[in-house]
Amino acid sequence: FSSFRFDIYRKVPKDLTQPTYTGAIISVCCCLFILFLFLSELTGFIATEIVNELYVDDPDKDSGGKIEVNLNISLPNLHCELVGLDIQDEMGRHEVGHIDNSMKIPLNNGDGCRFEGHFSINKVPGNFHVSTHSATAQPQNPDMTHIIHKLSFGDKLQVHNVHGAFNALEGADKLSSNPLASHDYILKIVPTVYEDMSGKQRYSYQYTVANKEYVAYSHTGRIIPAIWFRYDLSPITVKYTERRQPLYRFITSICAIIGGTFTVAGILDSCIFTASEAWKKIQLGKMQ
Repeated sequence: FSSFRFDIYRKVPKDLTQPTYTGAIISVCCCLFILFLFLSELTGFIATEIVNELYVDDPDKDSGGKIEVNLNISLPNLHCELVGLDIQDEMGRHEVGHIDNSMKIPLNNGDGCRFEGHFSINKVPGNFHVSTHSATAQPQNPDMTHIIHKLSFGDKLQVHNVHGAFNALEGADKLSSNPLASHDYILKIVPTVYEDMSGKQRYSYQYTVANKEYVAYSHTGRIIPAIWFRYDLSPITVKYTERRQPLYRFITSICAIIGGTFTVAGILDSCIFTASEAWKKIQLGKMQ
């Protein structure tokens, strides 16, 4: 028991009033550390994050049950007058030689062709294929070797933070394949929705692909080769949403950074100062 406990005019501890080189170094490091964490939090607050979710639904109900398709393919050994696009599906659509919104560009002095088409398909299983079926006269040995530059569905998404298979067949090179072979690309199309910070939604489609190459025959002989794109739709929709960190969370983080850093730095400085004072006393022989 001591009467000193009743002293309400307590003195500030010596380690809080006496400046030291160690305290100065810790203070500078503390300020630099706070600045670094503050800038990191500020960068995270300004930047947007992409959150994705999955659900079962048809996201683009205003499309009228249609999906827009963009196809760009080169056939370097087939004349443009022979190249055509045919579309079929399970709703009974059967269109041979689709020409709307399409363009044929001669290649290799007219020996080849680059086909670019923009068309729509129904949201049911089906196929579209590049072939010579619409030509007035069928060639004897059509060469279906090709390069696919682009095959995409729906709106084009130019978002760096979203990595997906929106153009999975880009760069597919079949120039070294059998010229008389047919090519089957089996596509599984996945509806994709992207919602930006303003709430605007864009509808696109990702897809997975498997392919095979074969020479087909029937009882009448070899079947005319074609490049088939057989598709089916997944019932699962992928949604990407842009979000930004709330302001209250940013303020809370800044307060935690400043308060926590000063507290830890104060404890560290106090320990170093106390140890230093004890060492001085040992050297002076005042502590046994």
